Amino acid sequence: MKKIINDPGKVVDEMLDGFVYAHEGKVERLEGTGVIYRTFRDEGKVALISGGGSGHEPSHAGFVGEGMLSAAVCGEVFTSPTPNQIFEAIKKADQGAGVFMIVKNYTGDVMNFDMAQELAEMEDIQVEKIVVDDDIAVEDSTYTAGKRGVAGTVLVHKILGAAAAEGQTLQEIKALAERLVPNVKTIGVAISPATVPEVGKPGFVLQEDEMEYGVGIHGEPGYRREKIKSSKAIAEELVTRLKNAFNWKEGDRFALLVNGLGATPLMEQYIFTKDVHALLDREGLTVPFRKVGNLMTSIDLAGLSLTLVKLEDEAWLKFLKRPVSVPAWV
Repeated sequence: MKKIINDPGKVVDEMLDGFVYAHEGKVERLEGTGVIYRTFRDEGKVALISGGGSGHEPSHAGFVGEGMLSAAVCGEVFTSPTPNQIFEAIKKADQGAGVFMIVKNYTGDVMNFDMAQELAEMEDIQVEKIVVDDDIAVEDSTYTAGKRGVAGTVLVHKILGAAAAEGQTLQEIKALAERLVPNVKTIGVAISPATVPEVGKPGFVLQEDEMEYGVGIHGEPGYRREKIKSSKAIAEELVTRLKNAFNWKEGDRFALLVNGLGATPLMEQYIFTKDVHALLDREGLTVPFRKVGNLMTSIDLAGLSLTLVKLEDEAWLKFLKRPVSVPAWV
C-alpha cells in the first residue's frame, strides 16, 4: 500500500485538521468531533447538514459554506458517523428555523441520522430529512436496503442549499426534496479498486483488463464485470441504463454530472463527457447545466459515475446555477 499518510488510524482526524487550515475563514471544526461547520451565519434560515463515512472527499465537508451545507459530519473511512456527532452538528448548524438533513441511503447512515433527529427533537429543534437513493445500478446491495445514495447527492446539496439561502421554510424544503430526489439518477463504472488505509489492501479485485459496471462508492458489487471497453462503449452502456430509468422523450431537460471516483484523471473524465454529449444530443435532450470533476470519490478507486437530474421545475436550474462560496464547488 502506497499512501501519503502518517498513522492509518488517524487518517480522518489529520485530514480534517488539514482541511480546516486550507479553507480558513470558510469553515471550522467542532472540537473533539468529525463535524465541519461554516463560519457564515444566516440567522433565521433553515440549516442543511449532511455527512457519512470519510473517503469520499470532497464530499461532504467540501460543500460546507455559504449557499450549500451548514455543516457536515465526517465518520471514519466508509463508516457512518455516530448519532451523537450528528446531533452535535444539528445543534451547531441550527439558526432558529430548523435543520434539514440530506442522508445517503446506507443502513448505518439512515439509522444514525434518525437517532440524531430524535435527540434534536427532544431539545425542541425542528428537524426534517430526505434519503437520497440515486444509484440505479443495483438494489439491496452491501450496506443498503434499496438503492444506494451516491454522487447525485451533491446536486441535491446544491439545489436545496439554494432554496434555504433564498429563505424557504423547513416544510417547503422538505416538499422540494421529495419532488427532486426521484428525478436524480446515477450509475457508475470502476476499472480498479480502492484501498482503505486501515485495511491496507484493495476492497475487491479487478484484473488488468477488466472493469465492473455499477460498483458502489464503498466498493460494493456492481451488476456486470467484463473486459475493459472504450469510453464510447462505456458511455453507451451508462446512458442506455439512464434512458431506461427515466423513460425520457425528445426535448426533455436535464442537468449533467460526470463524477470522478478518485483516481481517474480529468483528461479521461472530459473524454467521457464528450461521448455522453454525443449520445444525449442523439436522443434530442437539452442539457443546460453540466458539471465535471471529483465531487464524490471512493478514495483511490479508478472509475467514474454519470448523474442526470430531470429538470421538472425551472427553479431547479436556477438553484444549480446560483453562486456559492464553498471549498469544492468551482
